[in-house]
Amino acid sequence: MKKHILSLALLSSCATSAFAQSSVTLYGVVDASIVYTSNQKGHSAWETVSGNESGSRWGMLGSEDLGGGSKAIFRLENGFNLFSGKLAQGGREFGRQAYVGMSNKDLGTVTLGRQYNAEQDYLAPIQIGYSLTAYSLHPYDTDALNSTFRTNNMAKYVSPTVAGLQVTTTYAFSNSTDFAGNRSWSVGAKYAHGPLSAAAAYVMLDHPGSDTAGAVASDNYYPSSFIHNVIRQQIWGAGTTYTIGNATVGLLYTNTVFSLTGGTERFQNIDGGLRYQVTPAVTATVEETYTLVGSTASAPRSSHYWQTNAGVQYFLSKSTDVYLNGIYQRASGVVAFITSATAASSNQSQVVAVAGIRHKF
Repeated sequence: MKKHILSLALLSSCATSAFAQSSVTLYGVVDASIVYTSNQKGHSAWETVSGNESGSRWGMLGSEDLGGGSKAIFRLENGFNLFSGKLAQGGREFGRQAYVGMSNKDLGTVTLGRQYNAEQDYLAPIQIGYSLTAYSLHPYDTDALNSTFRTNNMAKYVSPTVAGLQVTTTYAFSNSTDFAGNRSWSVGAKYAHGPLSAAAAYVMLDHPGSDTAGAVASDNYYPSSFIHNVIRQQIWGAGTTYTIGNATVGLLYTNTVFSLTGGTERFQNIDGGLRYQVTPAVTATVEETYTLVGSTASAPRSSHYWQTNAGVQYFLSKSTDVYLNGIYQRASGVVAFITSATAASSNQSQVVAVAGIRHKF
């Protein structure tokens, strides 16, 4: 009798072990570069910059197999400055991402935590210049493709991919008795079939940056020197890429409207780019971006930016590459100010050159 009981206990233990398989992966990116800027408030500058091609980070990704195609999942992802050792994203321990949830191969994935919205998930990869450098993104990053803000208090659903189509919807709570205060929601879809990829998304933020507890915290939003008193921010966009042999061409349009106490600010971005795989180890990219700004809140009422982004990546291995990027911007109606530059130009043009190395682990 005792032998039977012992055998059953051992079988039960083995079955439990086989049923609940867990894994945790440690990963990261270290990215360092030297940057030259032609004009910052009238002076040229040489700087060391961390996280240029990819934000420097380390993280943990985990899952537990619950059976029946279901998994418990989590991600904790930290951002840091390689040159100073300081935490990024306002000093947050896991400022890039922090979430836990459930995934099912047939039903999709639900996660809770600090996460990216649907537009950041789906439209950022569509922009050809996104793979180059943070300097190649749109002026002031008004569409947040460079993740100027991430979203707290978020519940997120991602559907399974069916016939190449996947959809995402998110809702982030204000965590206040003012339910409609600092909250956000988004919806997006992407489609991939063969050489074609396409995506569209919409994001709405109510009273973003109005406090530290809501969906978009005040210490993780645009600086007040750029824009303040935002009642609502709406972002929408659509884009597509198509691969022909070694070449990938892409088009992207985004539209961001800031509703302010004294009017509105609208930023429209149009991108066209080409990425070419010169050899298995060398990738070359060129992109043109046009940004049109319209304002009813302040002068000038209209301005625009033309920007050219170009770069080359040389992959020393699957994990390590070196890169050289150049960005030129010409503004009209305002001074030039390339995104991620330390300061605006004193005139209507600005040039940034970047040389760096990135290692993934």
